[in-house]
Amino acid sequence: MRLLALSSLLLGPTLALCASSDNWKSRSIYQVLTDRFAMADGSSPSCDTSQRKYCGGTFSGIVNKLDYIQNMGFDAIWISPVVQNVEGDTGVGEAYHGYWTSNINNINSHFGSSDDLKKLSSALHDRGMYLMVDVVVNHLAAIPTNTSDIYPEPFDYSTLQPFGGQSSFHTQCFISDYNNQTDVEQCWLGTPSSPLIDLDTENSTNVDIMNNWVKNLVSEYSIDGLRIDTLKHVRKDFWPDFASSAGVYTVGEVLIDNTTYASPYTQLISGVLDYPTYFAVFSAFTSTSGNVSHIAEIAQQAQKQYKDPFASGSFIENHDQPRVQSETSDQALVKNAITWVFVNDGIPILYQGQEQGYQGGSDPANREALWLSGYNTDNKPLLTHVTKLNAARKAAISSNPNFLSTQATFHVQQSSSSSSDTHGIAISKPPLLTLLTNGGEGDSSTVWTVPGNDNEGGGGFEGGQTLVDVFTCEEVNVKSDGSVEVTARNGEPMVLMVKEIGEGVCKGSGSGSSNGASGFMRMGMGMGMGVEVGVVVGVMGVLLGMVVI
Repeated sequence: MRLLALSSLLLGPTLALCASSDNWKSRSIYQVLTDRFAMADGSSPSCDTSQRKYCGGTFSGIVNKLDYIQNMGFDAIWISPVVQNVEGDTGVGEAYHGYWTSNINNINSHFGSSDDLKKLSSALHDRGMYLMVDVVVNHLAAIPTNTSDIYPEPFDYSTLQPFGGQSSFHTQCFISDYNNQTDVEQCWLGTPSSPLIDLDTENSTNVDIMNNWVKNLVSEYSIDGLRIDTLKHVRKDFWPDFASSAGVYTVGEVLIDNTTYASPYTQLISGVLDYPTYFAVFSAFTSTSGNVSHIAEIAQQAQKQYKDPFASGSFIENHDQPRVQSETSDQALVKNAITWVFVNDGIPILYQGQEQGYQGGSDPANREALWLSGYNTDNKPLLTHVTKLNAARKAAISSNPNFLSTQATFHVQQSSSSSSDTHGIAISKPPLLTLLTNGGEGDSSTVWTVPGNDNEGGGGFEGGQTLVDVFTCEEVNVKSDGSVEVTARNGEPMVLMVKEIGEGVCKGSGSGSSNGASGFMRMGMGMGMGVEVGVVVGVMGVLLGMVVI
């Protein structure tokens, strides 16, 4: 691609020294389970998830399939932890997922070499994409010499590098009371026969080791962001210095269903994976009897309690939770659930395989190899759905400079057929108006009525405007008072935008590409050092002062 500058004086390039929260907010993230995404040689071997063994995915395999990810509109990937893990069968499988660290200073050779990881980082940045790496601080792993259920178990602590032996770890105890925060932070995850050895993060030497390690990791591999595993299992005051040492966007796992517990962690790092809202959305859209009102309640709590809700991670599937289609085969419900991820305030995250309709239940069934899908993009309704959502979000960002700082408002709707039924919820985040229902396939009874007054959280549309659904190109006329009334069509979600913007998205000509769709052309230099040539891009892809060829 060439950029023909009409006037370099109009452009005013800026150099971002690191990928901050603000840099990430315009992005959407595709989560890659490195061992299960792509083989380096392009082959498609069998991969039995129940065996919990390495199946062969690598960093090089990811590089070879970046077109697949980018063509859906994603401009960032999150990959598995990259460091060396315990070898062999632990009794509960091999460490193919990357979460059982044995040496933080070495790269997991199953995934490739240090150079392979650098090539992945470089390949992403060449495309204007970001790299997020998963990291684990809370624990390391070793195979006990005695695998009985009696502990304390003997370990060879010298295998846990670069730490100084048993004194570097908390005394063995297993978490028995999740209401006791000391128990959560200082006791061990796992079981006596397959323990995760809890690092003593009160130990100043360990703190220095981890802070220096993450600083070097980010620098060495030009990493743009970190996903932090088991955040709540480490004392809170450890995290600010760790995040500062990393110098990039950090989002942490706080596995909990309430915002009151999760919110203090948003004061410590950039954001958290929004598990409280995830649980509400998953419950609401895996059954036609789910509670959509609860989604609004939890999302509003997150808006009030999280330090920066726009920096949280919005998701409906990941490697730790059952897939949506393990609970329902209703494709209307599935599409509604996926839609939420892209229209809420947080940064959208899609877990590999969801776009292919994967149906795995709890771990390990939800860790299927993507190559078994053939990376097929033909006749894949969910893949098309995700691509449209990415395009709509990019177009919204381009057309409204306040989109990424405007909180969504929610309107819970009653079914016209029965006042006791609540299936519909409208989410207004101008210029998007999203209409979701858990009425399921065939639902034509839910009616969404959204006020026109922007001050009341309405759509902010003008009377007489024509809106289009980005999925179907069907038109909706705004009433004279600016309000919108729409009846459900077979239980499918709708994302409405004014015709001038949304028509380009629904016809596939709008801001759906990951390069420039968010309003900038990024020339990646690694570690988030993107040169952002900054003026807003029109939804048809024309830059003021530049022609894209």
